Amino acid sequence: MSTLRIIPLLVALAALATRRPASPPPAYEVYAIRFATVASYPTQYLVAGADSGRRTPLAFTVWLVRGGGRTVLVDAGFYRDKFLQRWKPVDYKRPSDALAVLGVRPGDVTDIVISHVHWDHVDGADLFPNARIWLQRDEYAHYTNDSGAVLDRAIDADDAKMLAALKAAGRVALIPGDSTEIIPGITVFTGGRHTFASQFAAVRASLAGGRTGTIVLASDNAYLYENLERHRPITQSLDTLSNLRAQERMARLASEPRLIVPGHDVDVFIRFPKPGNGVARIE
Repeated sequence: MSTLRIIPLLVALAALATRRPASPPPAYEVYAIRFATVASYPTQYLVAGADSGRRTPLAFTVWLVRGGGRTVLVDAGFYRDKFLQRWKPVDYKRPSDALAVLGVRPGDVTDIVISHVHWDHVDGADLFPNARIWLQRDEYAHYTNDSGAVLDRAIDADDAKMLAALKAAGRVALIPGDSTEIIPGITVFTGGRHTFASQFAAVRASLAGGRTGTIVLASDNAYLYENLERHRPITQSLDTLSNLRAQERMARLASEPRLIVPGHDVDVFIRFPKPGNGVARIE
């Protein structure tokens, strides 16, 4: 073999020898933060087939995912006065203020993953001035457009205008579909069909005892632990069979069943009691 042919081979071998393996994604800390409560709500609107006389308290929650130089919210809650007047929640704090207990300021939030466009999950997105907003492309296109029009009644008119303004400012990243890793260690999945393209998030997380595992933040693809534990679809779904399949998928993704976190269950803060005061470390 000639010297001219050997030199490129030696260079390639040297590059392989010095190439470092890719570092794993971060193991995030994951918190549920309760910013409001509705004391009594008909369970039949949450769990398909529930007795019409039952009532359930509702926790309104955002989820903080912190690590790897990022401060990520899953969902943004709500703050506009019309929602406060309509729902009259107790113990209400603006989501941007509720983060203060963990030392997070609104400007610290780098990313917000919006599970779906309902008011109690998207309305607070403009409270966080530096955050990139992650939303499924099909969800955006079904409910609104770049003019801020309301294309389906599930989105509030003010929230449609807000999303259009954020998109015009270059702050909205539209996700191309199911099973997409949007941030290292954070992957979103569609299929729950609470709305047209509602999504849930699987997070590579730091768990108790120094372990690493996967937490699934279901948001409204499962309202309550009852949906998950009795394998009952949510009542407000475009497709109950798809909702059940999404529950089964969450069970496969999560490291343990207890690490699937429903969207509105007050028991999250009982099952994960620390640090307390409306905050639950999921671990």
